[in-house]
Amino acid sequence: MPALSPYKSDLDYSYAPGLFPAMECLLHRPEAVRRVLVHSSAAGREGVDRLTALAEEIGVRVETADKALSRISGKENCFAAAVFGKFEDPLNAEKPHVMLHHPGDSGNVGTILRTSLGFGVEDVALIRPCVDLFDPKTVRASMGSLFSLRVKLYDRMEDYLAENPDRDLYPFMLDASVPLETALTGPVRKKRTLIFGNEGSGLPKEFAAFGQPVRIPSNDRIDSLNLAVAAAIGIYSFSKKDE
Repeated sequence: MPALSPYKSDLDYSYAPGLFPAMECLLHRPEAVRRVLVHSSAAGREGVDRLTALAEEIGVRVETADKALSRISGKENCFAAAVFGKFEDPLNAEKPHVMLHHPGDSGNVGTILRTSLGFGVEDVALIRPCVDLFDPKTVRASMGSLFSLRVKLYDRMEDYLAENPDRDLYPFMLDASVPLETALTGPVRKKRTLIFGNEGSGLPKEFAAFGQPVRIPSNDRIDSLNLAVAAAIGIYSFSKKDE
């Protein structure tokens, strides 16, 4: 592999900065890992020792790279990172999906990926234009959850629908919506997709024609919920119907 470059979206590889994200990458996407970087000051740390042992076990090169770690993470205390090739997976048509339409914040997307995995939703679709899924900021915000999920990007909502027909769609928006509690009345199929919009603009009005629009009621002290918070409430509430 050539010398490492600062991350750019047109590279075919990215970085999982931090001990935990790097370990998750090795555990769940070992075929994608190209090398592991460790900081010289981290020698003897238990977490770094476990990371390097796992890398050596699966035949991944480990190297000391203090300056590269600082450039990748923007921090002086980043002790390790995994360098991995970008990937894409087909979504499981029989499982619940989460869709993010034009999300613009790496922190929100990473948090939603982590939340989805935590509540058993392992399939996530993103509609472009959107945040760079493989930006190290997104990877780190997900705490490595990205590597345990099936995630796919689509250029248009119509492309997703053509590839994933016969699904119950739940766009989270105000137009023509029912309260979350009402949407959860009665049986809920696993072949469902919860759809969340951009942090600032939400979902376009035409999404009201896709399935059953849903809103999360709140008092009049706030105008809206943060995207990651709204997604967490929606994903958790629907996941309870699968128990």
